[in-house]
Amino acid sequence: MCEKTGGVSLITHRGDMRTFHFMITFFFSMGLSVGRRVSLPAGPLIRVEGEALSLRCEVSDYQGPKEQEFEWKATKGSETIQVVSTFDSSFPDQSLKARVFTGDIRVERIDESTVELRIKEARLTDSGTFTCNTPSTDSVISGNYEADVLLRVIPNTLAVVPEVPAPSVHEGRLINLHCNITRNFTEGIYLSVTWSVKKDQSLEQDLFTFGPDSGLTVGKNFIQRYADGEMHLHLHLDTTGSYSLVLSGAVPADQGVYVCTAKQWTREQGTWNRIQEKAKVIGEVAVIPTAESLTVQVLDSTIFNTGDNLNLTCLVSADDLAALGLEVTWLLNDTQVLTHFSRDGVVAKTSDIFSINRVGEGEFRLEIHSVELSDMGLYSCRVRAWIQQSWGKWYQAAEKTSAPVQVVITPKDPAFTVTLTSPVIAQYLGDPTELLCQVSNISHFWGERLSVSWFYSAASSGGGQGGNDVIASLNEKGAVIPSDKYRDRVDSGLILVTRIEPATFKLRLLRTTNADVGEYVCRVTTWTLTRHGIWKYTSEHHAPALKVSLASKGSVIGVIARHNRQATFSGSTFEMNCLAKLKNFSEGVALSVIILVQYGVGAPTHKLASLSPDLVLKLEDWLESSRQDGLSLVKTGNTEFLFRIQSVQMMDRGFYSCEVAAWTKPDGNNWVEIMKGESNKIQINFEHTSPSFDLSISSDTTSVYPWEMVKIDCIIGVSGTSNTDNIAYEIRWYQSHLRGSDSFILLASVDRWGLVSKSPRNDTSDCSLERLGTQRFVLTIHGTQDSDAGEYYCTATPWIRSTTTADWRKEPEIISKRAFLSVKFALWDSMKLPLLYGTCTSLSVGLFSVILGLLVSLCCCRNKTDTPHTRVKLLNPQTD
Repeated sequence: MCEKTGGVSLITHRGDMRTFHFMITFFFSMGLSVGRRVSLPAGPLIRVEGEALSLRCEVSDYQGPKEQEFEWKATKGSETIQVVSTFDSSFPDQSLKARVFTGDIRVERIDESTVELRIKEARLTDSGTFTCNTPSTDSVISGNYEADVLLRVIPNTLAVVPEVPAPSVHEGRLINLHCNITRNFTEGIYLSVTWSVKKDQSLEQDLFTFGPDSGLTVGKNFIQRYADGEMHLHLHLDTTGSYSLVLSGAVPADQGVYVCTAKQWTREQGTWNRIQEKAKVIGEVAVIPTAESLTVQVLDSTIFNTGDNLNLTCLVSADDLAALGLEVTWLLNDTQVLTHFSRDGVVAKTSDIFSINRVGEGEFRLEIHSVELSDMGLYSCRVRAWIQQSWGKWYQAAEKTSAPVQVVITPKDPAFTVTLTSPVIAQYLGDPTELLCQVSNISHFWGERLSVSWFYSAASSGGGQGGNDVIASLNEKGAVIPSDKYRDRVDSGLILVTRIEPATFKLRLLRTTNADVGEYVCRVTTWTLTRHGIWKYTSEHHAPALKVSLASKGSVIGVIARHNRQATFSGSTFEMNCLAKLKNFSEGVALSVIILVQYGVGAPTHKLASLSPDLVLKLEDWLESSRQDGLSLVKTGNTEFLFRIQSVQMMDRGFYSCEVAAWTKPDGNNWVEIMKGESNKIQINFEHTSPSFDLSISSDTTSVYPWEMVKIDCIIGVSGTSNTDNIAYEIRWYQSHLRGSDSFILLASVDRWGLVSKSPRNDTSDCSLERLGTQRFVLTIHGTQDSDAGEYYCTATPWIRSTTTADWRKEPEIISKRAFLSVKFALWDSMKLPLLYGTCTSLSVGLFSVILGLLVSLCCCRNKTDTPHTRVKLLNPQTD
């Protein structure tokens, strides 16, 4: 028994050992694969005294709550002190409590498993090993619960001392930006220098950056300039630690405040980390544009005689003029290029008579040999200033044109004279008139051409001139150019402008009118052919004015306007007669009429309608398109016209008059106005009143028998307007079963669009609506019953449409008087149905009784005969 017991114990012990060994191996492998991990940046970390620093601590692969707690400690030599904790406010060491309280040292939570230790201003005493610890929340202790990083704080020795540049430079010159940077050398610390500029209120732009790895970075707005060689970097690191950036070819856009920024960097985990930055303003630089200092002016005399040599000097001045390439162009009348001098000294000219020379710094002389009248005009000098960039390319910096100077060429004064005569004078309206413009002493000017212009001036009532109108001109090429006012008469041949001799010109009025009476002037102009092959104006002469009038007494046209029908209210008709009285007119005269209106005293006059001599009606300023049919203008006699406006509105009030003109066809084709006259004014004036309405009701009978038909009329009366087309009505019929009662029910209605609606009825009778006219509506009751007896009345609601806006306006409701309808009682009608029902019932019952009795009797007799005899022997009569 003992051996068995011992054997069993040994086997059990060996099994327990194998199980224990398996569990140790399992937990060891689990700890290596899923244990907690606390991580910090790889050190050592170098930071600068006085700068902000941060250390990020992150925990992963942990168990327990998502939000983890952290504790920071610092070890300096053999001493370890507590810095800050995320869950224990009393955790910091006594020596650090003041810095923690002021926020100089704090822990910032990034998320549930990440925090940062932040120090606003690092101190040299902050150097040491920092430990981040996370209290355990795991069910099994595995992995690491803290991590260390070595922090080294170095002294702040970086200094930036810029050299103030020149406050202003001329466009195209250099801008030197010097920056001296000193620091104590520390292994692992790298330096970068950045030049930037701030313009006005815009953001600061980087020009150029050197470092931290000896590389170069160019600002995106200066890449092209760097590629063109206009940005140069100069380093003097062995002596003074001076860094210089030179901008060549300064342009106005370079103006601004320049800044030098030095930054210190460390290389951590393969990336650059900036640990310090200092910026200093180098200075403000203003770039003086060439356009501001560039001035151009033309000198020398500007009055010459024909045949003289013309000399003009273009004087150019500018700051730093020697550095500019000048391109000079002489212009005549701002558009014509005479000659051109390039910045390379190449001369381009349009003719051999022009020459240009550079006679000094900024002085360019124009010379024209043997000037003529065509050389007279405005001369100006255009200068373009060019600046050469460092790599040889030129760009235009400015362009200016001098103020033009008037060059006057004194012509030879012609000795000829101009006279104006009238060989043909009109006696009456419609007769021709001729004027001759003659030039004398022209023999010395055969190399010139002549042109003529004719002018007309109507004599004013005060004896002066009423203004000059150009009739037409005959130019130097012989073409007739009419003015806009006389174009129709010239084109139709009613006015002729001709040259009958080389120095004699004629103006012929084919048919003289009163509008042609006045003074006439002719102007003769001489023209000379220039060296450019064009005719140039040289001189002009005017003939004395010649007065033209009709030899006999002129014609007279008088116009009288009078009322035919006065408009007294809105909607009425206005008619006006226009009567023309003619005096001293020849046969074949036709009349036209224009209706004029002034909508107020002193208001401008408008044309409403016109009737041409061909009797064509034209609506002038009549803008009421919806009322075009309401306006008419017709000729009712030889000298009489009728004007009518139907359905006048408030807007039509004003003063109306007629303008009648007399016309003739001198050439048989086109009408020519002879004269015209205007009538007196007729006023349309009335007060605006709305139309008034009344409503009446009538019936074709007041007493009916049942099942008869009744018609009830509802008639609307209108006063105060004659235009009922713009009025619509809503009609309603009401009924009361009791006489004198105020309790009425709505029977039927029709709206202003003609839509009919009826109330539900329980009776056998029915009603219908009918419109027999614009103002008459009928209610018809079909199959009258006792329930249709009672009082009836109708209501009407007028709607008026505006003729100007087409909007509808609702007027107050109108109620008619009451009409009574009685339904008579008919004795025979009341008894014929009961008698008919009784007779039918009696006959039916009697017939039913007869049939029933017959059936019963038949049934009873058949049952007695068919009953079988009893099988009993007959008794012997003797026995009986």
